Order: sequence, then C-alpha cells, then structure tokens
Amino acid sequence: MLDALGMLAKSEYGNAGDLMGLDDVDSELLGYLNALDVVSRQRVLQKLNKKTVGSQGSRAEMEKFFAELPKTIKEGLLSGKLRLADTVVYTIKPINGAKTVKMMESQDVKEIGLRTLSQGRLPKNSALLVSGVILLQGVAASLATDDLKATAFNTIDNIGALASGEFTLKANKKNIVDSISNYVFKTNDFHNVTKGYYKLANPRLIHDDVDIEWEIDLGTVNGIDPNTVLFGGLHGTITIP
Repeated sequence: MLDALGMLAKSEYGNAGDLMGLDDVDSELLGYLNALDVVSRQRVLQKLNKKTVGSQGSRAEMEKFFAELPKTIKEGLLSGKLRLADTVVYTIKPINGAKTVKMMESQDVKEIGLRTLSQGRLPKNSALLVSGVILLQGVAASLATDDLKATAFNTIDNIGALASGEFTLKANKKNIVDSISNYVFKTNDFHNVTKGYYKLANPRLIHDDVDIEWEIDLGTVNGIDPNTVLFGGLHGTITIP
C-alpha cells in the first residue's frame, strides 16, 4: 500500500488491514485514490470501511471481477457515476429452418421486444458479468416482426431437436461456453429454477468493445415448427449510469 494512503487510513480509520479489501486492490485503484483530494478520498474510504450486509448472487460474483474492469469503469463505480444493476440481455431469433441460429450478430439493431443490444456489443462504458444463460422456445403466428414480439415462450423440454442441440457463447473470440448440450436448459422438473435457466459454474466478464457471439447448433430440424422462435438471455450484473 502506498505510504500516503496507508497513513490516511491509519490516522482516520484505524488499521488499514481492517478496510474492506484494500490490502488486495490493484495499483490502478490505489492510484485513483491517491489522485483524489483529501475530502473525496476520505469519503471513498468511509464507504469501503462501512459495515454492510454482503452482496449476493451475480452482484457478489461481479465484485470478484473488479480488478478486470477497465480503469474508466472502476473510477466510475468508485465516484458514483456508475453503479451495478441486475440485467437480462436478451435476443429473439426465428429458427427459420436453419441448423445454426446466430442469436447475436453484427447487423442486429436494438429494438424493444426483439433484442437489447445493437451490433452484438454492450453499450459504451459498460461491462457485463454473465452469471447464467436462458434459452426458451415458442411458436409465433408468423415470422412478421410484431408476431415475433408477441410469441409466448416456454422451455425446450418437449422439442427433441432443440434439446439434442448444442450452444456456444464467445466474447472477443474467446469461449465463455464451449459446445454444451442444450439439455442443460431442460428445467421442467426443477421447480425452484427459472424456466430455461442454466447457471454458469464459471461466470465470465464481457467488456463493451468486443463482439458477443452466441450460436445454437442443431443436429436436425425435424419436428420443429416452421415458425419456431428462440428467446435467449444472458443473466447477470451490468454497469449502468
């Protein structure tokens, strides 16, 4: 710990080792704290030292990835310009007879009822910790946009061709999930789990400047209604203003 920060912590708040995680933070955070004026620095240290109930769920997972966040996002969270929020980044895509369905693509445009993101990327100055993945299916009245938005979704449990497929999720060409069976989305027998929800054992962080690639690969389309539509969601914690 830098001398100035250590002296301030000891003089104002007691033993620096008692501050929440300060002994383990990275050099960027220490540099940010030292660059603040004394009053602002005291406020940040007070927040760090405040005894609060521990975070839970995806928020707690997100906090473990603090060191991997871009410098601007770290500073935004510490200054209060950014905060953490629950989210489900979603996309709706018709199968339309294809064995490979690209759930997120560079030509996508954000639109309520269809998808959260444009161009398969997060909004600028945001980061998403993916805690779980959701996959549901439904049959639309037609493949017209308004009918896609009005689709009623349910699990893939009773659609054999969907359940026997696989999915891959990548960010910046790096695998988050690599060719896992869609069987994990069969949740009808699990009454304490959100429909079609698969919890990642290894949550992963996605930055705003990378492409998100999510593909559903099917071995067959036999038994799939021509108007079948997939709902995909990335559940987790995101940074917002």
